[in-house]
Amino acid sequence: MNQRTILVLGASGLIGRFVTDDLRARGFRVVGVARSLSPAQKMSALDLELPIMSMDAAALTRFFGEHAVDIIVNCLGVLQDGPGSDTNAVHRDFVARLLQAVAGSGRAIRLVHISIPGTAAADRTAFATTKREAERLIAASGIPHAILRPGLVIAPSAYGGSAMLRALAAFPLDLPAKEMATPFHFVAIEDISATIAWLAARDVDDANAKAVTWDLMQAEPVTMAGVVKQFRRAFGTEGWPHVAIPSLMLGLCAKIGDLASYLGWMPPMRSTAIAELRRGVSGDPSAWIATTGLAPKTLAETIGRHPATIQDKWFARLFLMKALIVASLAAFWLVSGFIALFVSYRAAAGILTAHNFPPALVDPITIGTSLMDISIGALIAVRRTAAIGLVAGIMASLGYMLGAAILAPDLWIEPLGALVKTGPAIVLMLVALLMLDNR
Repeated sequence: MNQRTILVLGASGLIGRFVTDDLRARGFRVVGVARSLSPAQKMSALDLELPIMSMDAAALTRFFGEHAVDIIVNCLGVLQDGPGSDTNAVHRDFVARLLQAVAGSGRAIRLVHISIPGTAAADRTAFATTKREAERLIAASGIPHAILRPGLVIAPSAYGGSAMLRALAAFPLDLPAKEMATPFHFVAIEDISATIAWLAARDVDDANAKAVTWDLMQAEPVTMAGVVKQFRRAFGTEGWPHVAIPSLMLGLCAKIGDLASYLGWMPPMRSTAIAELRRGVSGDPSAWIATTGLAPKTLAETIGRHPATIQDKWFARLFLMKALIVASLAAFWLVSGFIALFVSYRAAAGILTAHNFPPALVDPITIGTSLMDISIGALIAVRRTAAIGLVAGIMASLGYMLGAAILAPDLWIEPLGALVKTGPAIVLMLVALLMLDNR
């Protein structure tokens, strides 16, 4: 029975990665598919990088046959529309093709679809409405399916909202009182994987699992404050005084997060995330518990089993700092280049003139280095090119230091210490380079 093949779509994400690894440990043959996988996530020859979103129904059908797929676990999802992220395309259009492919495969395949809790009446975001449309398509398809609606997912790893919870626990900060009081049903990620394993062990025609929609969550709700408090207990910060972020600042952070998303970054604090946070997470897990016999883990069991490790603490402390570091470095290069080119051009050119540079080279060098600085800042600001920008910034800084040592050594002892301060800037760029990974 455990030799059934499970296809996990979105095997690089928080849920998808854990489910892929856990089901393999349980003895299932699991094919993990994602658009891109980090080197650390390529644990098996069955971890595949594929442009799954661009595959049509016929290509999907062939893929299912080639890998003898018995169960499909769809963990694909995006929080908000933006460059490279289309909620309609991921949540609705792809699911429609997926259902068409399953129906045309000639195989008895069960679809396990990861959705969101709540009711359609409370859906206010494109994220929520498209997720709900996918549920309706699946329910009307007639294929064997299980729609799983997990609550707030607590996992050993951290990404997005779960990373933000850890960051709040590591700092003396709270969200506004209204948000902290929002009721949240949570679920341990182990319970999600155990549910999928339970489904995979059942025959596709089993009446108890043929067409079900389950809320996966602890029966008793807690508040956002309660979840953060448990993390603080693990981090040893529970006794610290805390300051609540003003609601106006929370809204401003969401707008900044939206802007960052257009540059390719995926900050956890965006308009959709705040809207979903304010709605809360609620549901009724009784049908899931009664059918599977699984006992959801409590909050203390999920978070409080072990004290936070040093790597947990470092991640939580640096999570919020990452955005500040990247933004400050991008601004540093952009502003320094802009000032030299447009505000203090004569002063910048005068430095070269004072050190006996050939007059014919003064303007080209001043303009060229200013444009280079602006380009480095722009590269750092865009997620896809941030690593290139940081490496270029390090090389440019070293070049400035070396050039000054050869051509203008007196700049090293000038009162404001501009070149001396370049060393710490290089270190900060190295730190940013090492922190770019999201998964």
